[in-house]
Amino acid sequence: MFSKSKINEPGQKQAETETAKPAASSAPASPAPADYKPAPPKAKPPASVLSSDLHVTGNMKTTGDIQVEGTVEGDIRAHLLTIGETATIKGEVIADDVVVNGRIVGRVRGLKVRLTSTARVEGDIIHKTIAIESGAHFEGSVQRQDDPLNPGAKSAPAAKANPAS
Repeated sequence: MFSKSKINEPGQKQAETETAKPAASSAPASPAPADYKPAPPKAKPPASVLSSDLHVTGNMKTTGDIQVEGTVEGDIRAHLLTIGETATIKGEVIADDVVVNGRIVGRVRGLKVRLTSTARVEGDIIHKTIAIESGAHFEGSVQRQDDPLNPGAKSAPAAKANPAS
């Protein structure tokens, strides 16, 4: 009735197709070098926070963001610098974005500088754009520059004095 070869034949074909299927299905799972796509950039890390009970003596420099709630005696350079209401900075501040809610004694350099109503700044501000809210306390001079982050930059043309000829 049944021959031994007929029983084993379908089994062998099935085994062959099972071994062939994982190989076929695993090929698309591992991308070929031509299909390689780099991973998307990582999310921006959160701002470094200096708490209100922290007192720092020395300079700080980062390409990231800093939020200061304590006291810093030294210069700070960052991308975004937020000075909290309880914070006091004694030194120069240089950042792309500066938001002042607390006190700064020293020069401020920033592309965008914002003094909120609780801000107290004693020093010069060199900026590209500035916003000063009502109630902010400011003693010093304000100067607009196209590149305020570079100390050797010249003033904007509008700020230059034109001598009479």
